Amino acid sequence: MSETVYLTRKLPESVMEYLAARFALRVFKGTETPVPPAELMTGVKGCSAILSLLTDSIDAKVMDAAGCTLKVIGNMAVGFDNIDLAAARERGIVVTNTPDILTETTADLAFALMLAVARRIPESERVLRTGKWQTWSPMFMTGMDVYGKTLGIVGMGRIGEAVARRAKGFGMNILYHNRHARPEVDARLQTRCVDLPTLMAASDFVAVLVPLTPDTRGLVGEKELALMKPTAVLVNVARGWVVDESALVRVLSQHRIWGAGLDVYEQEPLPADSPLLQLDNVVLLPHIGSASVATRTEMALLAARNIEAVLTGQPALNPVK
Repeated sequence: MSETVYLTRKLPESVMEYLAARFALRVFKGTETPVPPAELMTGVKGCSAILSLLTDSIDAKVMDAAGCTLKVIGNMAVGFDNIDLAAARERGIVVTNTPDILTETTADLAFALMLAVARRIPESERVLRTGKWQTWSPMFMTGMDVYGKTLGIVGMGRIGEAVARRAKGFGMNILYHNRHARPEVDARLQTRCVDLPTLMAASDFVAVLVPLTPDTRGLVGEKELALMKPTAVLVNVARGWVVDESALVRVLSQHRIWGAGLDVYEQEPLPADSPLLQLDNVVLLPHIGSASVATRTEMALLAARNIEAVLTGQPALNPVK
């Protein structure tokens, strides 16, 4: 029990028990709120590992507060933009993430958002629940078709490919924009790699699925949004900063596109005064892309196993390069 693991949040009991059987645990007791920065700095002192969430900023100051005992940071997420990778490399600290496990669950949500926005599902439910449904009418709550339309995927990684597989079941024509073409995916799913302007202009639905990096920050901005069809839908389940939120608000409020479905935002939680909350043509979710019981539990367990591997002298299962 010489190694101590600091958990920035309480995790499923099975994962807590897994770690407790192998290491000493130090746990921030909150379950719904991030660990305060000051408490994080104190909590990590002398620990060998940190099991962090995407809400935790693990920078050089946090690493130095942990001290020379810190060997590994296991991030319970696919993304790792909350961790200063350069600082970790300088200190010889291994950083890991949890890919693959959440692929299908996140793809489910991306497709659910497409359907919800296109068919005005949340808006229709609000009409019913508030007693505003008076009668059937020919054009009442009419939306956009999904079947047979063109889907543009921004980022053909694991999740992008999973969304493309779902789209094939809806008879969709699939375009994608990626750093590199994926000929094996093209052959299997009849997809086509195009540049971003072509994708934005041709697609009826645009799904943003790229990780947040310096190159993708603001990737979908005013210029790209202006290319979209007035009947098109934008879905973002990646990171909020990939899409220029102010530009998106303008486009939505002026009805220059049909609507948007968002699971991520530039600021999280979404501020109570966000103009997005005033719009009827956007479906807003509280960052639940991977939120199924099975997936979140498996993500936590994989983060724990990554930590176990490093602390027992083995290679990390999912090292961030």
